[in-house]
Amino acid sequence: MSVAAPSADGRATTDPIAMRPPSNLWRDAAFRFSKNRLAMAALFVVLAMVLTALFADLLAPQAYDFARIADSKLFPGEKGYPLGTDEVGRDLLSRLIYGARISLIVGFSVQAIALIVGVARGLLAGFAGGWVDFAIMRVIEVFTAIPQLLFALFLISMFGGGLFNVILAIGLIGWVEICRITRAQLISLREKEFIEAARAVGVPQLRIALRHLLPNALTPLIIAVTLGIPTAIFTEAGLSFLGLGINDPLPSWGKMVGNSFAYIRVYWHLGLFPTLLIATTMLSFSFVGDGLRDALDPRLRK
Repeated sequence: MSVAAPSADGRATTDPIAMRPPSNLWRDAAFRFSKNRLAMAALFVVLAMVLTALFADLLAPQAYDFARIADSKLFPGEKGYPLGTDEVGRDLLSRLIYGARISLIVGFSVQAIALIVGVARGLLAGFAGGWVDFAIMRVIEVFTAIPQLLFALFLISMFGGGLFNVILAIGLIGWVEICRITRAQLISLREKEFIEAARAVGVPQLRIALRHLLPNALTPLIIAVTLGIPTAIFTEAGLSFLGLGINDPLPSWGKMVGNSFAYIRVYWHLGLFPTLLIATTMLSFSFVGDGLRDALDPRLRK
């Protein structure tokens, strides 16, 4: 049942265009994103991964550390193991399911650290300016010159592996891009008329930064975080592949690929399935990030 809406001359109208809610950036972005079939398919894959990670205890046939040596290196389908077993007799499907939890914990935790550190420093550099901005930019240049994987390898070689150390090592350099984006957005916004008006009426500087500047910089930050998650997951996989990331018995897709190299000529399944999951995760988050970038681009708004 339609409800009449007032027209320009005050009379009621049932015109659906006139009754449509007013347009805004987020509503338009959601509509454009929903029309991107590739991004929507990738979003469903990401949501499926998140649900798998959350309910891994219910979905996994066995515990990730349960081993039966007599069943080691079984092919998919043998003795009731859907994807076979690894070199010590652990169910490969269970370890892949729990590996999704580890990968997503790493990806989201690293981006949380990057947001906390990067946004704070970006706000300080972009709003304060002067020597503060100069000092922060020099630090960013130093971190940019260091390859992320090598820096993480250096930290882990000093403090050891493990889930916490891997997250900390990747997060300590992952903030650079967030900081650069935040600073660039604030520099472009701090001289706008609404910021000058806020200063004129005596609004404190911190409130201007948090209430007026930061919300207007959310669009590129959301895109950067979405694209940063697969980068963090891939970095963790690379560290675990080298044997310097997640420690046993916690499962890691990268470590599973690394461990399969000694048996890859015969037991192909040990490396194939975790490799496919790493590639699927990377592509899915990348497609979602690209879709968000296209949806949130103001130049595409009608």
